[in-house]
Amino acid sequence: MDKKSLSHTAWKCQYHIVFIPKYRKKKLYGQVRADIRDIIKTLCSYKNVEIVEGEVCVDHIHLCVCIPPKLSVSSFMGYLKGRSTLMIYDIHPELQSKWNKAFWARGYYVATVGNLTEEAIKKYIQEQTEELLFITWL
Repeated sequence: MDKKSLSHTAWKCQYHIVFIPKYRKKKLYGQVRADIRDIIKTLCSYKNVEIVEGEVCVDHIHLCVCIPPKLSVSSFMGYLKGRSTLMIYDIHPELQSKWNKAFWARGYYVATVGNLTEEAIKKYIQEQTEELLFITWL
């Protein structure tokens, strides 16, 4: 992938991000899975974040993304998890608990793409999915 550019900056900021539903419940299947995929694609496009590769597994999500340098990873993840929760509950109100409003767990895993090649991370993400639950991102 080539470098991106802003008005006075050339950049290539890629991150491998993994996050899970609260209590790692296996909720991400069927129509919910497809809806979450679309929600994440939409929210990333709003912030000009490019999804290089991604996968919605039954109990976690893998993303390889290019985040512009003017946007921190933590602020992007706060935005992504917060807005996606509201959008998921609008589409699937049955997933919402009356005691706990959070859909995603508090933390997430993030690593920069540098020591590993982009192809190695793409291959790793693609191998995470089960055969019957495969949905492509692009």
